[in-house]
Amino acid sequence: MASALRDWLDKPKAGRGVHLAGDDGSWEFREYGVMAGAARRTAAALIEEGVRPGDVVCLVLPTDFTCIETYYGVWAAGATVCLITPPLFQDGDDYVAHVAAILEQARPVLTIASDELAPLAARALESAGLPGRPWRPRQGEAEAEVREAGELALLQFTSGSSGAPRGVMVTWDNLEANAELIARTAGFHEDDVVSSWLPLYHDMGLIGCFLTPISRQAELRLMRPDQFIRDPARWVRTFAEAAHTAAPPFAFAYAARRIKPEQLEGVDLSGWRTAIIGAEPIDPHALEVFARVVEPFGFARETFKPAYGMAETTLLVTMDQVRRRPLAVRPDEASLEFGRPVAILDRHELGEASVGAKAGWVVGCGTPEEDVPVAIVDDGGRELPEGSLGEIVVGGESACPGYYAGAEGKSTRFEGGRVYTGDAGFFHDGQLFVLGRMGDSIKVRGRSVYVEDLESKIAEITGLGKGRIVVVGVPGAGTRGLALFAETADGSWAGEVRETLRRRLGDDVEVTIVIGAGLIQRTSSGKPRRRYMWERLRSGGMDGARVL
Repeated sequence: MASALRDWLDKPKAGRGVHLAGDDGSWEFREYGVMAGAARRTAAALIEEGVRPGDVVCLVLPTDFTCIETYYGVWAAGATVCLITPPLFQDGDDYVAHVAAILEQARPVLTIASDELAPLAARALESAGLPGRPWRPRQGEAEAEVREAGELALLQFTSGSSGAPRGVMVTWDNLEANAELIARTAGFHEDDVVSSWLPLYHDMGLIGCFLTPISRQAELRLMRPDQFIRDPARWVRTFAEAAHTAAPPFAFAYAARRIKPEQLEGVDLSGWRTAIIGAEPIDPHALEVFARVVEPFGFARETFKPAYGMAETTLLVTMDQVRRRPLAVRPDEASLEFGRPVAILDRHELGEASVGAKAGWVVGCGTPEEDVPVAIVDDGGRELPEGSLGEIVVGGESACPGYYAGAEGKSTRFEGGRVYTGDAGFFHDGQLFVLGRMGDSIKVRGRSVYVEDLESKIAEITGLGKGRIVVVGVPGAGTRGLALFAETADGSWAGEVRETLRRRLGDDVEVTIVIGAGLIQRTSSGKPRRRYMWERLRSGGMDGARVL
């Protein structure tokens, strides 16, 4: 199968390429022509190794030029890429188990790892029962011709917020359609610069900020996540020339806390046109505090583009094309009942009213495009009118065919060419508003209460950051329960939190509060593994946990 996503390997443009961030504050530039040659020589080495079109090849590589050239080398060889996260904060055993779970399902013909990650990859291969050793990236003598590819471009592994990793099958048609959607809705121009620090193994970083700009041979400034964490001002300074980026909401809140005005002195941000926001619930307060830090340097709130998407729909579903300030609404919690209209108590555009707008507020994620139809359905699959709460269902060319090797999702499912997302949402003023995972909610008097909203409220009460609190809806026979995990040694707030939850959820809710260090387990994309944490606690496998 031919694909426009690989065309640049045959027709690289002179003078354009990727700027890779160095740890000393410098940037290393490499032209597309140089990278195309390296990718095709890598393809030659892979073909010599026996890689054939349609084979799955796993990559365990840090973000660097070797990773970029190896990634496209796999594509040039006609194979399917499966990128696996390098270790972040997991210990060696947890990381090996995570990689082994992916390898067991992907069954790659080759696993490519850098020198420093090869020992961990070797352990994962052995644990998965796969023969062979990790293959070090290398190049052949001559450049291979770009081969016809199989049906699948990517295996995009998602562990969701609970459960084992699942490989989403992303076809070339899926990927081309979604890259075109991203470029169209973001307003990409041929001479635009894109800047990103997002990890390449996650769909937003890989498809939105890597494959889409490279396929168009745009200038790309690429940082690693740890470089952003150390110096978020460095990322913001790139928008003196870059026009587009994408990041989760927490990144803007973090940058606002860390950046001092003198770090941006002399920087003109007026050319920054698009900041796509997604991957987690969007907090209007977080966006507003960031806007206030960077507004003196030319930043406009209309740059924010809240978006909704998921790996199972390749990536993007909706994003607001209209250049306007994001819209936030506050639904009446008593009206949040599946299949029923949502009552809106208050609404505002991003600005003064956003200060303090945290728990209970939802930000609109744009209006669907004609080629990506979005419906809201009830429990019986019947489509609901605008304003009603139900499950978000997505169709169109970006809807993936399913999970690899027969894996099944707990909430997300594929039926009739559409993706039933497992996410709850509603339309208001034509925009999609997303409340959260259906599996991450509990029913109270016939309505759904979403744990992300409870986490925001508890964070306010305890003074702990949202990242240190995870709430899990606990199933039970005839009972409703919540487990609250908090990374702290001080539980003096437990009584106040219990009382708040009972007022919100009813006197019959059972609340388990767990405190301790290192309790919170996350997926590779940073989402809490809610059910997994509860199961660990119940099995006695959560060391250092103290139940209050």
